[in-house]
Amino acid sequence: MGKNKSVIVVGGGIIGLSSAYFLQKEGHQVTVLDKSNMDSGASYVNAGYITPSHIMPLASPGMISKGIKYMFNSSSPFYMKPRLDFDFIKWAWYLKKSSTAEKVAKAMPVIMDINLLSRELYEHIWNSGDLGDFHLEKKGLLMMYQTKKERDHEHEVSEQARDLGLTVNHLDLDGLKLMEPNVELNAKGAFHYESDRHTTPDQIMERMVDHLQKNGVQIKKNEEVLDVLVNGDRITGVKTNKDTYQSDDVVFAAGSWTSKLSKKLGIKLALQAGKGYRINVATPTHISMPAILMEAKMAVTPMDGFTRFAGTMEFSGINKKIRKERVEAIARGAANYYKGLQIPEEDKQNAQCGLRPVTPDGLPYIGVSQKYKNLLLATGHAMMGWSLGPATGKLITELISGDQPSMDISAFTPERKF
Repeated sequence: MGKNKSVIVVGGGIIGLSSAYFLQKEGHQVTVLDKSNMDSGASYVNAGYITPSHIMPLASPGMISKGIKYMFNSSSPFYMKPRLDFDFIKWAWYLKKSSTAEKVAKAMPVIMDINLLSRELYEHIWNSGDLGDFHLEKKGLLMMYQTKKERDHEHEVSEQARDLGLTVNHLDLDGLKLMEPNVELNAKGAFHYESDRHTTPDQIMERMVDHLQKNGVQIKKNEEVLDVLVNGDRITGVKTNKDTYQSDDVVFAAGSWTSKLSKKLGIKLALQAGKGYRINVATPTHISMPAILMEAKMAVTPMDGFTRFAGTMEFSGINKKIRKERVEAIARGAANYYKGLQIPEEDKQNAQCGLRPVTPDGLPYIGVSQKYKNLLLATGHAMMGWSLGPATGKLITELISGDQPSMDISAFTPERKF
């Protein structure tokens, strides 16, 4: 334990870069390894939300029946591709076991606490000036609905959020028009969560890489980890397609690929890739408020210079295949809420996807491995990876430095039982 350690971080997404950011601040020597060019993936295509309001884990009652209902419709918002894959079947079974009202009630305050910690850290990074004056807006988030069913569902969630101390206001259509005056909406109302923030992810990622490199962090792009060398209960080296690296500690923050890496060490992480899509529209949409369109199960974010439409959760394994019908479903969903909105064909052609690492209980894996003393895991954030990047990086840094973690992390134990 202590400062001035050498640390290898495997994965250059928001979780890996946030870990490198706080580790470097504490005086550690950091090397980030990423198998991509670090300009695409889940950290670049997400909705850019910092969301204390997202207290409901993905594993909530009825999720599996929804998955089964949607299983044969590849344009549905929650798509599980039927396949004979033992890891996937086991994960789906764990998801079913985790989807109880009792487990959800236990998870909600923990999810909120780590989101609030992360929001505070985003604001700390913004105030520090390390990344310059990046886009971070404090407008909250609208949960916009068209039907009584979704209104009633969100009313229940909003009551639980209020009980946990968050500020939520219900807006009727007139109230909604006051908040979003420049577009004609096809909605009945919305719940406005004041706690939330929104950002432009690509901008932050680019500036974070730049800041880290200027401050002595080694960032190795296009380096894939092929093997991990061990001796007893310690990792002694990480072998890539280009080199072999030694360090005091190793952090696996490789998103959906972390389960493949950990398998090399005999650690079985229940983790599946949940693919999400995004369409960027540069032409003015006049949308000024970030919103979740509840019936369409998608997100809309006014970003710095464009509007992003993002959504869907597709479980079809680790692949970057873009399903046109899913892109069309997002475009249709948006047009259904914003009257007259036409998403240009070219923007749909340029849609991108990213793989979000999803645990069966909707809580991330953050902590020291039970098997290897110098291995830390930081993955499984599902749809909250962007929101939880800084908090995860801070917690990982505290564990490596031997400091008291900023919050109780027992719920995030990596090798927990389901």
